[in-house]
Amino acid sequence: MSAADEVLDVVDREDRVVGQARRAEVYAEGLIHRCVFVLARDERGRVFVHRRTDSKLVFPSYYDMFVGGVLGAGEGYAEAALREAGEELGVTGLPEPEPLFKFLYEGPGGAWWSYVHEVRCAAADVRPQVSEVAWHTFLPEEELERRVEEGGGWSWVPDGLEAYRRLQEFRRRA
Repeated sequence: MSAADEVLDVVDREDRVVGQARRAEVYAEGLIHRCVFVLARDERGRVFVHRRTDSKLVFPSYYDMFVGGVLGAGEGYAEAALREAGEELGVTGLPEPEPLFKFLYEGPGGAWWSYVHEVRCAAADVRPQVSEVAWHTFLPEEELERRVEEGGGWSWVPDGLEAYRRLQEFRRRA
């Protein structure tokens, strides 16, 4: 089955399931659905940063500081966070990602409920999924912040950028 044929839950502005549709239909009609973002840190606290493959349905070849993706129909946020992190990082036996906060993203690409998580993994264990990740590295937080602020030729996925900004605010309030 192609990614476009995957069935997703369609939700309302309060994150209640109101139906189901194929991913291609969800994207084409701008239906609200669910997504997880997982910030992966290595044992030194550096953040996994990657460039998405050019075959991605949304934001191909953009940079992202999160791994993650959409939830399948009936899938929970915690389950999806662990699945997506494991798949994209290529790591088995990950600890369950820590749930941090949820928000409704509305911007380029559409609208989706986004649950931000964080996980730790050993950098040496990371073998990114080649269908998802074209390039990757681990960056110290300060360098990531500089690259986000200055750009430096890196086009960031808009939803990940929004999640990152909200994560920084979440940490300031904690």
